[in-house]
Amino acid sequence: MSATETATDVDPVLVAVARAMTRIRRRQARRTLGRSAVKDQPQVDLHQIAVVDAVEEGPPPGQEGVTVGLVAERLDIDPSRASRVVAATIDNGYLRRVASQRDGRRICLELTARGVEAVQHAHQSRQAFYKRLFADWSARDQQEFARLLTKFIDSLAEEDASR
Repeated sequence: MSATETATDVDPVLVAVARAMTRIRRRQARRTLGRSAVKDQPQVDLHQIAVVDAVEEGPPPGQEGVTVGLVAERLDIDPSRASRVVAATIDNGYLRRVASQRDGRRICLELTARGVEAVQHAHQSRQAFYKRLFADWSARDQQEFARLLTKFIDSLAEEDASR
């Protein structure tokens, strides 16, 4: 508790959420989930899988395709770093560059067959990981968690959009 807060100012729900989010952030820093998604594919780079995920998500509504700039935004990295990681991902055969059908000067990214395979494998590995975590959860609790987590992420996106 900070010096300006009193015991009545502290909301135990917000404290619990903040602590849980801190623990999630720490686990993400260790890349536990990412490593489990590629554990039987040691040649796969986690940064490239993140790029493949960002491209697989598709363009936002009203945009024609996924660009390096959108990948940078989704991964929260600077455009020059995104450009390097995208280039490596292309070199490894997961993505290809394609010209925009509306604007030939605009370059978009799309998954290759190898990229589709890699992202499908990552999805399957993540889902197997979650299945293990949820093994002793009821179906109702799993559904409620998915609903609330999605709602939380949507609220984060709305907050980002309003800034």
